[in-house]
Amino acid sequence: MLDDLALFVAIVEGGSLNAAARREGLPAATVTRRLQRLEKHLGCRLLERSARRMVPTPEGLQYYEQCRPLVHGLGQITRSLDDAMHAMAGSVRVLAPEGLAIGALAPAWASFLENHPGITLQLELSNAVQDLIGSGADLAIRVGRQRDSALTQRRLGTLEIGLVASPGYLSAHPLAAGQPLDQHRVLVAEPLDPTRLPSPEQPLLRLADAVRMRVNNMTLAIQLAESGLGLLLCPLHQCAAALKEGRLVRVSADSQLPSREVFAVWSQRHYLPARVRALVEHLAGFFTSDPRLS
Repeated sequence: MLDDLALFVAIVEGGSLNAAARREGLPAATVTRRLQRLEKHLGCRLLERSARRMVPTPEGLQYYEQCRPLVHGLGQITRSLDDAMHAMAGSVRVLAPEGLAIGALAPAWASFLENHPGITLQLELSNAVQDLIGSGADLAIRVGRQRDSALTQRRLGTLEIGLVASPGYLSAHPLAAGQPLDQHRVLVAEPLDPTRLPSPEQPLLRLADAVRMRVNNMTLAIQLAESGLGLLLCPLHQCAAALKEGRLVRVSADSQLPSREVFAVWSQRHYLPARVRALVEHLAGFFTSDPRLS
C-alpha cells in the first residue's frame, strides 16, 4: 500500500496519470490500476478525472496533504540511507587477533587508510574470540573456520606456522630428527597451543608435560624464545625478522604442521556497507599479494 500511496502523491503533483507514469517509469495502465486499487482500499474516490487533468476530490486533497510529508520524508530517509550504504566514508569497527593485526596485517591497515581517506578504522585487538554480533562490530578477522551459522565468512588466506628456537637453546639441547619433544622446554603463546593441534601423524606435538610457560602475547613469547627459554610454535610471518637475522631458527620437527586459515567474518543479518566491503576486498587482495599469506 505504501507504494500506491507514493504513486498517488506523484499523480497529484504531476497533474495527470501520464505525467506520473513518466516520472515513475510505469505503463499508464499500471498507474490507473494501482490508483483504483488504492481508492477501493480506502473506500472513497480520490481524484476527479477530466479529459485534460485529474483534480483531487475533497477527500483526495485531505489525504494528499496528510500523506505528502510522509512520502517525501521517507524518500529523503531512503536516499540518505542509500548514500550512507554506498559512500566510501564513515567508520568501520573491526575485531582482530592482536598478533596478526600488529604483525602481518599492519601494512594492510595503512594502505587501506591511504586509499580511502574518508574512512576511519576502529581496531579492537584481542586474542580472545569476542562476540561479533553482541559487540556491534562491523567485521572480525578470525583464524580458523567459524562454525556459527549466524556468521558469513570469507577466506582471506593462510598463516604458515613453524616450530622455532634460538641457536643457543638448540646448542644446549640438541634436537635429532624424530626425537620426541617432551624432553624439551616449550613456550606456548595463546591461542596457538601446540598441545591442542590435531596431528595424529606427528607425535612430537604431544607436549603437555613440557610446557614451561603460557602467555597470551606472541611478541613476548618470541622474545622469550630468542633468549633461549625453549621451543615456540609461532606464525612465521611474526618471527620473520628473527629468523632472517639468526636470532631464531626453524626446528626440523615442524615439517608436518598445518597452516592456519584466516577469514573475514560478519553477521549474516547485516548488509555490508560499501566501506566494509571495501575493507574485505582490500584484505583479500593483501593476502593474495603476499606469498607468506596466500
